[in-house]
Amino acid sequence: MNESQAGAPRELPRKLGLATGMAVVVGVIIGSGIFRVPSGIAADTGNLTGIALVWILGGVVALFGALSVAELAAMYPAAGGPYVYLREAYGRPLAFLFGWMWLLTTPISWAAQSLMFAEYLGFFVPIPEQAQHAIAAVLIILVAAANYRSVKLGAVIQNLSTSAKVIAIVGLSVAIFAFAPGGAQNPLNAEPMGMAKWSGIGIGLIAALWAYDGWENLTTLSGEVKNPQRNLPLALIGGVLLVIVVYLLINAAYLRALPLPQLAASKSVATDAATAVMGRAGASLIGALVMLSVFGTLNGSILSSPRVFFAMAEDGLFFRTVGKVHPKYETPYVAIGFIVVLAVIYVLLRDFMQLAEGYVLGVWPFLALCVIGIFILRKTRPDFPRVYRTIGYPVIPALFVLATFVVVANALYAQFWSTIASILITLAGLPLYYLWMWRQRKFLGDRA
Repeated sequence: MNESQAGAPRELPRKLGLATGMAVVVGVIIGSGIFRVPSGIAADTGNLTGIALVWILGGVVALFGALSVAELAAMYPAAGGPYVYLREAYGRPLAFLFGWMWLLTTPISWAAQSLMFAEYLGFFVPIPEQAQHAIAAVLIILVAAANYRSVKLGAVIQNLSTSAKVIAIVGLSVAIFAFAPGGAQNPLNAEPMGMAKWSGIGIGLIAALWAYDGWENLTTLSGEVKNPQRNLPLALIGGVLLVIVVYLLINAAYLRALPLPQLAASKSVATDAATAVMGRAGASLIGALVMLSVFGTLNGSILSSPRVFFAMAEDGLFFRTVGKVHPKYETPYVAIGFIVVLAVIYVLLRDFMQLAEGYVLGVWPFLALCVIGIFILRKTRPDFPRVYRTIGYPVIPALFVLATFVVVANALYAQFWSTIASILITLAGLPLYYLWMWRQRKFLGDRA
């Protein structure tokens, strides 16, 4: 071993505080979903009652998940998040499956976000389609370079972009309420509350949970959060609560600006709502807001997601090189670079809709398994220190698990073949795990 290797750190230092933790939760959750899915939810549910139920239920499910997973985050404040919780509760094969799923979806997510940024940039500057792909690739590389250089630099970018994003969305909502016609006599441009279309609630909830997804990303950074037993639960719970408030506010603003039939039929609900109230200036404002929002989500994901592969490499379930920590910058630089390469390939070869369709089930079933792990670990490790215990245990974690599997069942019903394909692709990681273990044993045997 040479001198530089001997002096290289093996662990990631704890440099992130509570504010950055909340910024990661809020910044990763609030991406592009809130600017697209409200119209689909309005179409599925049909009235104010259904719309309100879907967004409130989606927020409650996400909050219950955060309340539950916070116990695991405080127990195991190490890089990798759900990977670690699944390993401790179930063993290495299921943890590997999560890592396999994360490997499939993370570069897709980065690619889709960067392409959306480039598409909205074309609203201000004429950009050919192929140039959009090049701009998206450059964006991924630049944001990754900042996080490669310093976790503190990535945290500063995250704090600033999340603060600006929340202020902009709240400001837009206030402006719509202030300037939309109708006044106090017509605060919402919609029919009376009425009965919800119950058949559409479940379908709408799938879209809402996609919009609420991302809070779990903070847990992958657990090994770098200061005072993790306190800050991780506070950031998870506080961040999700703030997102619920922001989402309800902006949805109310959409309904203030657009009649319900127009909202349900809109292809770009945020742009249509802002244009209806503020004219073309409103459309420009939304374009800039979407770019800011997607940029913050991309940075938060690049800051957090590679830690899963770092943890797998530390466990010997991935290439050891991926577990390297930069001797000067103290970042998992190989893990970051590895996912950047995959994401850039996706950007250059596929379009946004193809990328979005590749992310069907995502992380939610694994989060449900993590929460089931709370019940397992309380029985198998009753004396393990638990600074934070899930509020409302066992009801709240049980409700989260139930809601998640109901949504997965609904996805099977609504999109059977694509959902089955996603499940089979995830399960393909199981033979890969045993193949990897065989390779490791053979490698060690050869060295002996």
